[in-house]
Amino acid sequence: MGQYSIKEIEHLSGIKAHTLRMWEQRYGVVTPKRSDSNIRYYDDADLRRLMNIALLTKHGMRISKVVKMSDRELREAVMQLESQGSGQEEMIDALTLAMLELDEYRFEKVISTAIIKHGFDKAFLEIVHPFMKRVGLLWQTSAICPAHEHFISCLIRQKLIVAIDAQAVNPHSNKPRFLLMLPEGEWHELSLLFSHYLIKKQGFPVLYLGQSVPMQDVVEAYRQWNPKYLLTVLTSYPPIKEMQAFIYELSESFPDSSVLITGHNVVGQGWELPENVQLINKMEDLVFLLQSID
Repeated sequence: MGQYSIKEIEHLSGIKAHTLRMWEQRYGVVTPKRSDSNIRYYDDADLRRLMNIALLTKHGMRISKVVKMSDRELREAVMQLESQGSGQEEMIDALTLAMLELDEYRFEKVISTAIIKHGFDKAFLEIVHPFMKRVGLLWQTSAICPAHEHFISCLIRQKLIVAIDAQAVNPHSNKPRFLLMLPEGEWHELSLLFSHYLIKKQGFPVLYLGQSVPMQDVVEAYRQWNPKYLLTVLTSYPPIKEMQAFIYELSESFPDSSVLITGHNVVGQGWELPENVQLINKMEDLVFLLQSID
């Protein structure tokens, strides 16, 4: 069972701490628990209820009305709202709830609505990718357990693989080749899969090596495939203290390619980049790069 501080509840639900305290006093919206050391906390049921309440109040429902709803009535009202196609933040909140409730049906409904409303590319760029950044933050702060992260990652992975398989690329194309990989020890694959989809959609041949590939194997594949571009996502590995040396290693190991790097451990970190290494700050930058390649 999760235990959340009022600050974590604020971050997850968007309800300000002072507002939550007022709602507790005035409406009894939830009742915080106390740990053995008398520290105030909220549990998973509190979090789910508060996120549903936040979604409804964001859409104009009065808190005095919402707090009278049972958990079932809240859920039904929110799912009705989701089916109508909400805004970006609301859909991200809905995906968060689907994850916390381990609710595959709800996930499918939100994703399908987002894709119908925005198209696959925009839905992933503006909703799913920011959502996965939130998941990463929740994971780092231990606000979610491994089951939540694996559950939602597997569902998103399935969507991406289907989308990738639907993109036909001429294997004899003269377009520049891409090699995609995660270094040994790196297992967070979703951004690499989405990159695979974006690259393949533009008609570029791709060699996809996937998760946790030893450097010597990447070098061997590089020699055989002879890619113009090598792309990797550095989310949790190598560790920060080893990252600068690893960037130099990438540059030296693949001197005839443009090395594209992105991910939590490199974006905004101020690393020194050799001439053949380029930082991709966000997925939109990759889209722009692909469109600019002759």
